[in-house]
Amino acid sequence: MSPSAHPNGVRLVKDLTALSYSAARSEDSARELIYALKPEWEHSPGPLEFIRFKDGITNTLFKAEKRRPHYDQSQVDEDAVLLRAYGNGTEVLIDREREARSHELLTQHYLAPALLARFKNGLLYNFIEGSACTPEELFRPNVWPATASLLGKWHAVLPTKDAVEGVDVQKKQWANVLNLLPDKPSPNIWTDMYKWTLALPHKSSSEKDRQTTLSHEVEMVTKNLGRTTGLAQGQYMLCHCDLLSGNVIVRPDSSESPPKISGVSFIDYEYTSPGPAAFDLANHFSEWAGFECNYQNIPTRSQRRAYIECYAESYRAHSPKSSSQDPKDRTTPVPRSSSSSVLSQDTERLMIDVDNFKGIPGLYWGIWALIQADISQIDFDYDTYAKKRLAEYWTWRAEKDGTQAELSPEQSLREQRWRSD
Repeated sequence: MSPSAHPNGVRLVKDLTALSYSAARSEDSARELIYALKPEWEHSPGPLEFIRFKDGITNTLFKAEKRRPHYDQSQVDEDAVLLRAYGNGTEVLIDREREARSHELLTQHYLAPALLARFKNGLLYNFIEGSACTPEELFRPNVWPATASLLGKWHAVLPTKDAVEGVDVQKKQWANVLNLLPDKPSPNIWTDMYKWTLALPHKSSSEKDRQTTLSHEVEMVTKNLGRTTGLAQGQYMLCHCDLLSGNVIVRPDSSESPPKISGVSFIDYEYTSPGPAAFDLANHFSEWAGFECNYQNIPTRSQRRAYIECYAESYRAHSPKSSSQDPKDRTTPVPRSSSSSVLSQDTERLMIDVDNFKGIPGLYWGIWALIQADISQIDFDYDTYAKKRLAEYWTWRAEKDGTQAELSPEQSLREQRWRSD
């Protein structure tokens, strides 16, 4: 069975849910999946080779290459397939049906590689040529304008409601948050965080207290910030929510030094969710520090302004003429006369919004890391990461309350970078 078109226009991908990837049988199980997707590869000339990527701390990612005789690397890459196996227990964090829906929606708008198949614990999709960024590369002058422009396009063209329409909403469990934003599409970033608090370890009394505290914090920030939107009046964007360096793929254009790039792509859509544009922007800025939380790399005010101005310009250029525009046409930029005053107003508004959201990524990923520390089999110090990310949130919270005490050296550096010009 090959991918085909659904009557409503959504592509059907190959169903390989009877098969799964096994870490204990890594290459053998990966080979079985690739041959189920591409049976012609099994007996045709040339070896099947796997390249493992190690950038992520949640999933397992392989590139499968069929090295046919006389094929150069570009031809091999054109045929290559990416295999992504989900991390252990991550279904408590991620709705995999919703992820596949988001991937398909992005594919329809030419913002993601084609999704080829789903297997029991993962996905197979087309390879994207290029290389993943490092945290230090995110703020290089040949990279950040491209990511800002692409994020602006994402937020402008993707129909948010299509990503969550028909998705299961646990109205009873999430009522504390849903009732605060009855007019917003859900699930969204607030319901995602609240759902995660319900999955936190709660065996000991201290764990129960922590769970209660963090649940209340999510309710509070939802109430205070949930009505922030973006440049589209009153509307949530479809946010990527995980724009770390490893999810930004740079496509090279030449071998010059410094190398020119032909563009960037975003990968990994498992956390994609409706939410305020400011969350996506603030989260991406926090990722300039990387998993090591090197706060010396946090963007200064002038760096954020330049990035946001580039984002806003792209958003306006790609926005549909009206909300009634057919979604299939939204990938075509609509010319607009963005005067310098309008652009300046957009930029200033988003600068304020992003400042207001400065601590929210720390809460989001801090809760996430506490769960990962309990379920993940990947060799990563989630406990320490959770403490660092939650410290970002508590510092922001104290600043908002006017109760800020003496900061740790790390948080002091982060605050200094954020406030500096």
